[in-house]
Amino acid sequence: MLDIVRLRVLAAVAAHGSITKAAKHLHYAQPSVSHHLARLEAETGARLVQRVGRGIRLTPEGEMLARRAAEILGRVDAAEAELGEMVGLRTGRVRFAGFQSALALLVPEATAVMRRDHPGVELNLIECHPEIALAKLRAGEVDAAVVFRYDDEPPDDVNGTHLFDDPMYLVGLRAGETLLDHRDSAWIAGCARCRRELLDACGAVGFTPDIAYTSDDIIVQQSLVAAGLGVTTNPGLALRTHRRADVEATVIDHFRRRVHLVTYGEPPDPPATAAFVAALREAARHYT
Repeated sequence: MLDIVRLRVLAAVAAHGSITKAAKHLHYAQPSVSHHLARLEAETGARLVQRVGRGIRLTPEGEMLARRAAEILGRVDAAEAELGEMVGLRTGRVRFAGFQSALALLVPEATAVMRRDHPGVELNLIECHPEIALAKLRAGEVDAAVVFRYDDEPPDDVNGTHLFDDPMYLVGLRAGETLLDHRDSAWIAGCARCRRELLDACGAVGFTPDIAYTSDDIIVQQSLVAAGLGVTTNPGLALRTHRRADVEATVIDHFRRRVHLVTYGEPPDPPATAAFVAALREAARHYT
């Protein structure tokens, strides 16, 4: 009996013209696609693909089976959709990655909606930096992610929806100050990967900040500020999760990060992922 997963792999290779593109579409690792093709050839006793230079092409037998596979998969997908409409979204899994303040504010509200409306859906949440979240998304380790970017758009190879802009604040002991007011001050900044935008913002007004302390933890950053050891910047979402009463936060003009909801692969998303994405979009409306 032909394995439907392997038929789906063959159909993806035929549709996308390469193992690499098929793997991306299916959210599989490339070796996994090659393995499924080899197993399908063993099951059928037919050579289905052949190497051409650095790529591949389907044999006549592979082209015939790919056409039949597309027909079979179309009927299976239609049956699943019809059944899903009849019984509702009762099962499924969503693996989601996000940065700390998004997990603290956006995700709990969306998760509560899912628990209420779709209690059978399993949710797995992972906290990680946006670049790591994007890598996990591309590798098929998560189904969706919330990331922030300081430039305007997420990478071209993911499906991104802009949720809202998150303003950056100067955190010090006095309100109403600007970056330039602290050109001679000590600064508290995140790790080398996280401080690039601070350096750019300060450079845009004519100075390089003297970074005396390094921490990615806003509790540590604000404690150092409160002790008079320097100034720092915090995003608006982070300030909603923790704000010391003895520090001041002043919004910085023209300095913000853009928060995006991203998925990977061709739409539509699986039903459980689509439901969670819809819940997240609704939760994000509170921050626009």
